[in-house]
Amino acid sequence: MGGLRQDLFHDAFAYRPLAPMRAGRALTRLVPERMRARAGWAPHALVGLAALITVLIGLTVADGSGAWSGIEIIVIGLLPAIPVVMTLVRPVGAFWMSMGLTPVAAVIDGNDWPWAPSMFLAHLVVLVVVAARTRPRTAAWMWVLTVLLGTVMESIGWHYSTTTAPMAVTSAFALLVVTVVQTRREAEREVTVQRTVTAVERDRRTLLEERTTIARELHDVVAHHMSVVAIQAEAAPYRVENPPPELEQAFVTIRENAVAALTELRRVLGVVRAEDYRAPDAPQPTLAALDGLLANVADAGLVAEKTITGAVRELPQGVELSAYRIIQEALSNTLRHAPGATAKVEIGYVLGGLGLRVVNGPPTGPVKPSQGAGHGITGMRERVAMLNGEMTAEPAADGGYEITAFIPVPLAQEPTQSETS
Repeated sequence: MGGLRQDLFHDAFAYRPLAPMRAGRALTRLVPERMRARAGWAPHALVGLAALITVLIGLTVADGSGAWSGIEIIVIGLLPAIPVVMTLVRPVGAFWMSMGLTPVAAVIDGNDWPWAPSMFLAHLVVLVVVAARTRPRTAAWMWVLTVLLGTVMESIGWHYSTTTAPMAVTSAFALLVVTVVQTRREAEREVTVQRTVTAVERDRRTLLEERTTIARELHDVVAHHMSVVAIQAEAAPYRVENPPPELEQAFVTIRENAVAALTELRRVLGVVRAEDYRAPDAPQPTLAALDGLLANVADAGLVAEKTITGAVRELPQGVELSAYRIIQEALSNTLRHAPGATAKVEIGYVLGGLGLRVVNGPPTGPVKPSQGAGHGITGMRERVAMLNGEMTAEPAADGGYEITAFIPVPLAQEPTQSETS
């Protein structure tokens, strides 16, 4: 009973106008494009057409029975159309109005009990429209109350034939169809929401995995520099003759801090390391190893041309590693998504940093491109963003793909000649 009060009594006559149908529905896609804006009002037009048919049926019945008094024409011909139109703005109130007009029309008509022909159609349309605008439980309550009304009116008035059974069967079938359509639509909506949530979670997990991979790789770079600091701090006092105690203590503190930082780095790496992770047994690659990478992809069938502009110089190891990984991932994407294509790798050394451009042509040959999840692009963007750089990845004009990136390197971070030697 609480559900009945909530569905059919609480704010029964509240103003709830029917919104136009969305343009993505199947019905709107069937009409020409210039008429799709008006196609959204198709449900309103159908309800209006049902109200007009109800009026015509009522007037036809009144004419056939010879009852042309004013009250009979209004009740039998016009009043049943009111709840039909009312479903567009006050759906639950339209149901109660239709229930209230049913005994009135039956008494005035006197032939069909308890639903006259026009009232039969009007009530059926009201049930269908209200059920489509509410939920399945409301449809069940309306059907129960409709059958109860017909049963009570049959017990009050005696007639050779009644329309309660036809109304019960017809309305049950119509409401069942509406409920099935609503349930299917709700299931599709839930599936769409679930797919969206799954895609978001997958992207988030991919992002975390890429960041973890970057952290593992940069661990070696940072650990190397911290080890150099610790060694130099330990050896520095022996390079100065009779160093003051304050200087010795300062170098001891530097070494202790460097060793502590190395210990913390190992702990962090232990947290982000996967169970099957194996530490690399070789130094992390830099741009100096790019020729070996191009030779490897050439063995796999990808011909890549390298072009270097500007004065080649050694950059911070983190920048070199990220640039190498970006080029590596871009070439791997070309192998997967554009088999048979050629690629160009352009590296530009400019005053403020490093520019990268990897462009490939459209796929050629019998091998079909494989579909990917876009994780490679995510990893490249993370590496560039980590270094405060900028990156674009978009289709090229010839049907290929182009990836450009710029990694800023402040002059203070660029190794000098004395440092590199």
